[in-house]
Amino acid sequence: MILPTDAKERKETPVYTGFVNYFPRAMCAVARVSFKGNQQHHPDKPLHWDMSKSTDELDALMRHIIDEEWEAVAWRAMANLERKLIAAEYEGGPE
Repeated sequence: MILPTDAKERKETPVYTGFVNYFPRAMCAVARVSFKGNQQHHPDKPLHWDMSKSTDELDALMRHIIDEEWEAVAWRAMANLERKLIAAEYEGGPE
């Protein structure tokens, strides 16, 4: 499950006020990176993340840091975090 089922824990996950409200510009910039990546890898398909492509998140993130491509850095950081959280779910361990 992505969100907890416990009501108290759900309140402790303020997705809108604790994330969307904080970073609206950054979220839009990362969304543009997603769109451009989809156009590059799958121009004939709807927007989606093909997780089988480019799995070297941390190496790519560092290249983007060196090139000061901050939107791509944020995308790679989020991709790495998502992969880690998914792996933790499958392993049944903590994030």
